[in-house]
Order: sequence, then structure tokens, then C-alpha cells
Amino acid sequence: MFDPAPDFVRPLRAVLLLAIAAFGSAVAEPPGIVAACKSCHAEDGAGVGKQVVPIIAGMPAVHIEEALYAYKDGARQCLEEPVMCETTMLLTDEEIADLAEYYGALERPSLLVKTDAGLAALGEPVHRTLCGRCHVPPDDPDVADVLGPPLHGQREDYLRYALESYLSGTRENLLGEMEEKISLLDDGDVEALAHYYGSY
Repeated sequence: MFDPAPDFVRPLRAVLLLAIAAFGSAVAEPPGIVAACKSCHAEDGAGVGKQVVPIIAGMPAVHIEEALYAYKDGARQCLEEPVMCETTMLLTDEEIADLAEYYGALERPSLLVKTDAGLAALGEPVHRTLCGRCHVPPDDPDVADVLGPPLHGQREDYLRYALESYLSGTRENLLGEMEEKISLLDDGDVEALAHYYGSY
């Protein structure tokens, strides 16, 4: 095929394309510390099928960092998966930042699960009234700037576990407003919210 570029441009263009390809592959390469997380979260951040393990792919890095520090500092207990706390205790600040940046840059997967439409409809006004200011969908342009991580599209079992942990006091509310809102939930609200977020 005829290449209209001058002779001296062709080798330069080839070098540039190789450099771009190398840069792209370097960006996609997960940091070494991901190996410590793969057994539960997988390399793609969607998890390995454990229902109480949250999807972290595509979650803003700032929220992943907050969660990791909460586990490391003991504000969150690891009742279902003790290895989470054991692992985060060993993480350095740099490793936490690397993990947050890596998983936050991944595409958030679709769960493709069947939820109860009636319960999801009941959960929508609960979300809007109590949760909507701090928890927006993952594709919202302000998702990295609000106080809470995106819950839409999260696993139902994980959401139940997290909400019930807040209600029982085994997970510490880091914000007074969060504690107040959680106290207004009952068991029916927890189930409705789990279906509402899971239906996203």
C-alpha cells in the first residue's frame, strides 16, 4: 500500500507508535500489591463470586482509599472476611494509593442479576430521602466529589451486610449525619435499598 508520508517521517512515526503501545501496556499493568487482593476482589475488581465482597472496579479512588484506611485503622471490622483487615494492616500509604488508583480506573461491571422490582420501587424513595445526597450513581459526573461511594450496581448481599453492620454498631459511622440517617432505617428499608441499588 502506498504511504504518502516523506521518507524521514516513516521511521519517526513507527517509533512513536511503539512508544504509545508501550505506554498503554504499562498503564494497564496492575501494581504488584494487587496480588494480595486478587483472592477476593480479583484483578478486575468485580470479585470472585463471594457475595459479601463489594465490587470496587470503577469506584472513585478517593472512596477506595477511605475504605482501606477505615479497615486499617479499625473503624471497620472484618467479621465475614478477616483477611481484609489482616491485609490492610500491612499496607503502606503508597500501596493504598496505588490500589485505589488501579481499581478506580477500571470499568465498573454490570451485575446482570434479577432483583425484585416491587422492593426496588420501595427503595427508591428511601434512597432519595436518606441517601441520595451522599451516594450518587457511578456514572454521575460528581461521583468523586460527594461524601459517599456509589452504591448503585453493588451486590445485594454486600449491601445488606454493610447496612446491617451499621445498624448493629459493628461498623463505625465516620460521619454524624450518616449515623443519624442509618438510625432511621428498619429491616424493610434495608431490603428495599438492597434491591434498589442492585437493580441499577
